[in-house]
Amino acid sequence: MELLKPYRAKIDTLDDAIVDLLAERMQVVREVAALKAEHGIPAVLEDRIEAVRERCARHGAEKGLDEELVRRLYTLLITHACDIEEEIIQKS
Repeated sequence: MELLKPYRAKIDTLDDAIVDLLAERMQVVREVAALKAEHGIPAVLEDRIEAVRERCARHGAEKGLDEELVRRLYTLLITHACDIEEEIIQKS
């Protein structure tokens, strides 16, 4: 459908940017995990998890996004990040 082509191209560009940011976020997670391993800090810090999830939900709401959608997305992201951190810490 030619009518949708420019919109699909824009969505593709945005999706690429989102994936790039996710990759950058996970690289920072790996750096944090190395520091946690070095200093004996556990991978999972429940208060930080909740703070990040709620901060992002509020920010999403300010941008017109559904807060629950943002919470679910961040629950998935944070769970994956914690898994990465646990793996790195266990290998140290």
